[in-house]
Amino acid sequence: MPAGGQLAAFAEALVDGAADVIAEAIRNLRAAVGDDGWVDAAGVAATFNGIDRLADATGIPLEEMKAEASADFRGAIGIEAFADGRG
Repeated sequence: MPAGGQLAAFAEALVDGAADVIAEAIRNLRAAVGDDGWVDAAGVAATFNGIDRLADATGIPLEEMKAEASADFRGAIGIEAFADGRG
């Protein structure tokens, strides 16, 4: 896939969340696919983020792996006290 490595690095940078890592990934992706291509990639990433938020808001169960990884901070912020959408 053309620019597959740059696309993967961009996706990983978004998950990592460090601003400098994201900025570098954007520079590399733009160099590989141009402005229009990087905007398309950002749009796809934003759509996946929105779909995830929609799933959370409608009460779709959290995957076991995510539940285990987030148990500590979910407990700390009291998120379990909120309604789960099942009535």
